[in-house]
Amino acid sequence: MKRLLKWLGGALLLLIAVIAGPILYTETMCRGEQLDQAEAQYITDPEWQRAEARTYLTYPEWHIVYAYEGYAEVLSRADPHNFPYLQAITGFWSSLCALTEKADELGPAGTDAKLTIYTIGASFTLEMAFKALYEETIGRLASLTSETSPQDKVEAEMAADYATFLQEVPWYKYDFDGWHAKLMAAPIEGVRSHERRIALGLEWKAKAAYARVIAQAAGAVGADELTMRIAIQGASPADLQTFPEITVILQDGDTIIAEVPRYRTFTKMVERMVVPGSDARIVEIAGNDDILLSFHSRSDPVFPDNLDVISVTGRPGFHDQTRALVVMKVRDLHTLGPALKLNALEHIYDY
Repeated sequence: MKRLLKWLGGALLLLIAVIAGPILYTETMCRGEQLDQAEAQYITDPEWQRAEARTYLTYPEWHIVYAYEGYAEVLSRADPHNFPYLQAITGFWSSLCALTEKADELGPAGTDAKLTIYTIGASFTLEMAFKALYEETIGRLASLTSETSPQDKVEAEMAADYATFLQEVPWYKYDFDGWHAKLMAAPIEGVRSHERRIALGLEWKAKAAYARVIAQAAGAVGADELTMRIAIQGASPADLQTFPEITVILQDGDTIIAEVPRYRTFTKMVERMVVPGSDARIVEIAGNDDILLSFHSRSDPVFPDNLDVISVTGRPGFHDQTRALVVMKVRDLHTLGPALKLNALEHIYDY
């Protein structure tokens, strides 16, 4: 009993170190000094302004989205133990360090924002660590008994669906219970089927319960905005009719204030605006003049000088691919053309 308690105590200390270590390192070693920032020129209504540091601190949550995207990619061709869990974890914390330094230059991030990031980071780290431990041991052994069980197929389908879902909707709104029912309904074909039913069944039921708790908390706080306002120059309201996402609010001289959707829709819209022949220029987003973007490529990323590369990490689940986080001025978004020829634009982090 003493030996067991000793091992349990050691495991608990290791668990605390795994969670607390990266947080303490980020808080003490990843610091930047605040710089003077230009005031908003066009989006002056406080209701439509967002703290500029949010463009950097939005990424950590998206890193988790991308990890699930990579997990789905691995399951489409291999078993779960082939996913690089450690790379997903280290990529989260190493990019957060670089992002925290940049965010500090724009002003205090706020306790709530940091608490949220550290909470999701700790949860993600624990989930990836436990999945790695299980899949590299019991999961790997069970996979040797069958090439692909019906339950493996359900998991692959669920992973692909979940990765797509997360692009636009918070994870806690996902139907884990529905997928659990599909898992239980799949036919049993040997040891691997039983192992997957138990492992995935417990995981998805736990996530469903946790999601209900988070959904209640999110409901009390209120949902994040689905639209934002931007300032556009070089185009008339008639020119912008080719962009159905854009709702013109007002025109002041050569500047148009417009309301647009956020997230992936905004990213895709910007890609269409930077094509040759388009004169529209976004000059301000939510009252800010700096923006974070991510790209991925199959080689070392190469970017024009007006893009400041602050972090390059592997892209978990996609062999030999890298993800680069870059910073640029909002008014330079129209110059993305050369960068898009060398790298794939993944996302624009719209505060």
